[in-house]
Amino acid sequence: MDLTYTDEEEAFRAEARAWLEANVPRRLPSGDTAEGFALHVEWERTLFGARWAVVSWPREYGGREASLVEWLLFEEEYYRAGGPQRVTQNGIFLLAPTLFEFGTQEQKDRILPRMAAAEDLWCQGWSEPNAGSDLAGIKSTAVRDEAAGGWRLTGQKTWTTRGAFCTHLFGLFRTDPAAERHRGMTYFLVPLTAEGVTVRGFGRLDGDEGFAEVFFEDVFVPDADVLGDVGRGWEVAMATAGSERGLTLRSPGRFQAAAARLVELWREQPEPDLADEVTRAWMDAEAYHLHTLQTVTRLMDGARPGPEASLTKLFWSELDVRLHEIALRLLGPEGELEGPWTKGFQFALAGPIYAGTNEIQRNVVAERLLGLPRR
Repeated sequence: MDLTYTDEEEAFRAEARAWLEANVPRRLPSGDTAEGFALHVEWERTLFGARWAVVSWPREYGGREASLVEWLLFEEEYYRAGGPQRVTQNGIFLLAPTLFEFGTQEQKDRILPRMAAAEDLWCQGWSEPNAGSDLAGIKSTAVRDEAAGGWRLTGQKTWTTRGAFCTHLFGLFRTDPAAERHRGMTYFLVPLTAEGVTVRGFGRLDGDEGFAEVFFEDVFVPDADVLGDVGRGWEVAMATAGSERGLTLRSPGRFQAAAARLVELWREQPEPDLADEVTRAWMDAEAYHLHTLQTVTRLMDGARPGPEASLTKLFWSELDVRLHEIALRLLGPEGELEGPWTKGFQFALAGPIYAGTNEIQRNVVAERLLGLPRR
C-alpha cells in the first residue's frame, strides 16, 4: 500500500479544500428536523451545482469520476472544513453503489441524476417491528400483479431515518413467503407518494422528528422498480450492507476531524488523567484511516467487500462513542448542556445499533472471519 499521494491527488485535495472553506455553511439546525432538513437539502444542491456532491460518480450523473482515493481526500477535507451531515447519504452512499452493481441502465439513467441533485431523497426501508437486527425475519410482502406488470406491497417499516422528509424508499419485501429465511425476498424502489403509502413521523429522545414508520397497503410498484432479480433481494441487500458497514457510510475523515477537535478540547482544559485516553482515541482514528486506505487499495485491485465489513463497523461505531464520551468527561458539568459534543454523543450511541447491531456483527466476525462454529 502506497501511503504517498500523486501530484494530481494533491491538486484535487487543494481544489476541494479551497471550495469547501469558501462555501461550507455554519451551524445549520439538525438535518433530522423539518427546518434543518430543508436547509441541508439546499446545501446538497449547492454541492451538486459545483459537482462536489458525488465526486466518484460518472460525469453524466453529476460526478467528477474521481478515484476512491480522491473520494477519501474529499471526505477528509469535508469534515476538516466542518461540513454538515449529508441528508442524502442513504441514497448516495448506500443505494447508489447497489444501483451501480445491480441496476439496469434504465434505472441508473433515471434515478442517479435526480439522487445526486437532491431532487429525489431516499430512505432505507429494512427494519420492521419484529425484525430489527434480524433482517431475514421481515414479514412485509409483495404479491405479483401480472395484469398490471408489477407488484402489490403490504406491510410496515420502522426506524426509517429521515423517512418523515424523504420522497422515496428502498427496501426488502417477501415475494415468496414459503421460501427459507434468506430466500424469497426482493428489493424494491418505492416513491413515498404512491397510493397506499402512509408515512408517520415520530420524535426521538433528543427531540428530532426525522424518524418515521412507513405503512404499505396494496401499494403498486412496477417491474421497472425492482432492483436486481426477483427472489434475490438478500444478495442485493448484502451489497448495500457491505457499503454501509465497510466504506461509504462512515469515512475516516469524520473521525479524524472529531479526534482533532478532541485534542484541541484537551489542550484548552487539560485533564492529566485523560491524556492517555485522548491519545488512544486520536491513534484509533488514524488507524481507521489506514485501514480504509487498505480497503480502498483492495477494491481498486478488483476485490469486493466481504464479511470484514462487519469488523470495520464494530470499530468505527465504538470509536465514535468513545470519542464523545471522553469529550464529555473533559467538559464535566458543562457536558450536560446542549452542545455539539452532547448532540454528537446522543447520535453516537445509535452507532452500535444501526447498520446491523454490533451483537450481530460479532457473530458474523466469529463465524465468517474466524471460522468459529455457530454453536
